[in-house]
Amino acid sequence: MHWGMTAWLQLATIVAILAVLHVPLGNYMASVYSGEKHWRAERLIYRIAGVEPDREQHWVWYAASVLAFSVVSVAVLFGLLMLQAQLPAPWGAQGMTPLLALNTAVSFVTNTSWQNYAGESSLGHVGLTVGLGVQAFASSAVGMAVAIALIRGIVRRQTVELGNFWVDLVRGIIRILIPMAVLIAVLLTALGVLETFGAAQSIGTLAGGSQTLPTAPVASWESIKLMSGDGGGAFNANSAHPFENPTPLTNVIEIVTMAVIPVSLVRTYGVMIGDRRQGWALLAVVVVLFGLGTAAVGMSEAMPHGTVTSAVGAALEGKEVRFGIPGSAQFGQVATATADGAANSSYDSFTSVGGGVLMANMMLGEISPGGTGSGLYGLVVIALLAVFLGGLMIGRTPEYLGKRVSAREMKLVSLAVLTPPVAVLTGVAIAMALPAGARAATNSGPHGLSEVLYAFTSCVAGNGSAFGGFSGNTTGFNIGLAVAMIIGRYVPMILVISLAASFAGQRSGVVTDGTLRTHEPSFVGLMIGAALIVVGLEYLPALALGPIAERLS
Repeated sequence: MHWGMTAWLQLATIVAILAVLHVPLGNYMASVYSGEKHWRAERLIYRIAGVEPDREQHWVWYAASVLAFSVVSVAVLFGLLMLQAQLPAPWGAQGMTPLLALNTAVSFVTNTSWQNYAGESSLGHVGLTVGLGVQAFASSAVGMAVAIALIRGIVRRQTVELGNFWVDLVRGIIRILIPMAVLIAVLLTALGVLETFGAAQSIGTLAGGSQTLPTAPVASWESIKLMSGDGGGAFNANSAHPFENPTPLTNVIEIVTMAVIPVSLVRTYGVMIGDRRQGWALLAVVVVLFGLGTAAVGMSEAMPHGTVTSAVGAALEGKEVRFGIPGSAQFGQVATATADGAANSSYDSFTSVGGGVLMANMMLGEISPGGTGSGLYGLVVIALLAVFLGGLMIGRTPEYLGKRVSAREMKLVSLAVLTPPVAVLTGVAIAMALPAGARAATNSGPHGLSEVLYAFTSCVAGNGSAFGGFSGNTTGFNIGLAVAMIIGRYVPMILVISLAASFAGQRSGVVTDGTLRTHEPSFVGLMIGAALIVVGLEYLPALALGPIAERLS
């Protein structure tokens, strides 16, 4: 009963805070991307970079800018991670091979934050702040820019221009991410999260020995890692470490931080298209899917099966006792329903059903509410799929907000929906067929398959969390998972930008009595059904061999 009341109180607090914050923040982000004036600091950046901020880009150049910026970012971060080995501690560290540095560079540039390393032994202060920290800001701003480009495509008429990527990128960083990161970092520091650029501290133990405590500028990193969806821990224990997440209050704040931008972007969507009812409809989809996942994870962890866990009364293995099951389950639900991937407990120790739900959150395309930007354009893709299905049922050409959803648009939507499962299942099949791949899972049977399935799902979905029993720091997995991250990030992005251009080139449609009302409860239900059915068709066989088989065994 105590755990049940704690869970409800924590959940109610989180929902209330998000409900209060998402309206003003969503309105503010809409004004940021819609405004015409440039700040003085922004003009200086454009001048240095040689960017013409008032010149809009053809969609092909917008997409090319996304890719070019990402390629350069990978090269710069890779070089910095290798360079840190030449710096003295605590500014440098010797912990990365070239392949591991490449995997890490791809991971943080793609906003995935997959970690094949332990933060305290592999990263110095320079690698964490100048390397991963800069990319946490940049990669999340890239995702937000692509979402804004899609909104412009829906709103605009008879054009092929979607704005200026460099302006969207800079505004996202300067006007949204940096101010929020500073505020959250100050709050976390005040609540006990570590913030120091000093060296590791050696202390005496009660037994008369000594212990070295690693240090880092944690609070400043924690704020952007959670807010941006990057999720990588300064320490190997991630947000289970008391230096990163010391109290139940900081746990609630960190959960809110992970969800606040993805939820607020749904509001931004409604404001920018000029129909806030559309934003409320998408938010309703988010709430229902998130509620289903929260209920499933909470019940599976609080009422487990098995001799030991039934005798104890709950699945306590792998849980941080400071937060208990409610705080651990809710953190895991939010971390996988968004694209954050942080962890305050061991997801490998979740029950079979609980771990399966975490995977299902990512398999949904992380649309409940999803990542910074990626969640919003994923929701719109599902809305377009639902519109197409609705049009088939009533025998009418599908339309969405006055734009026809014709064969070209549906091809792009279909490719965006099918790319992630193809990448995930192909990667898992190849890995499990190879001896080295099978050895990476430290457990045998269904749970071993779940570890590999979780790894590829997490990387393709841009999440970055993992089942701890998976050992990915090998030549094959450093390369294979990097490829999975690239496919999962950039193929959908290019398809979404192309989709935006296709809509932007159309004329305004005519709304009649037969037009599908995409803001009504019936359409919300159609979207939820489409999302669940598509994910079931794509992943159910794999889930049946992994977490479902484990539950039935």
